[in-house]
Amino acid sequence: MSSEKVTMSAWQWQRIVGGISGAASIGAGAYGAHGFRSKDQIYQKIFDTGARYHLIHSALLLAVPTICGGASKRSARISGAFITCGMILFSGSCYLSGVLEDRKYGKAAPYGGFSLIAGWLSLALLRK
Repeated sequence: MSSEKVTMSAWQWQRIVGGISGAASIGAGAYGAHGFRSKDQIYQKIFDTGARYHLIHSALLLAVPTICGGASKRSARISGAFITCGMILFSGSCYLSGVLEDRKYGKAAPYGGFSLIAGWLSLALLRK
């Protein structure tokens, strides 16, 4: 038995999370367009916003290692972490708020938005 520690590169985890997240965002978008019926249109719009941002940032997460010039780069790991946290907090908050038709579940959305902004900025500013 080998005592080697197996680690997952930035590309591997971002590919897995980005792919699963992208598929989930397509499912959420389809549900929002065809199955979700809200009494108040604002909740439909909140849900749709979550699905749109989810899809955009799933695609971005898949591209991060290429943008950063390699999966082992520190910038790829940091950007990917910000983007993943942002998707969970922002889109998840929008989904909950929309489905449960209660804005109190949207309180995490601003934190998710800041995390998404940090992800984009880290792509622009980090070099290694």
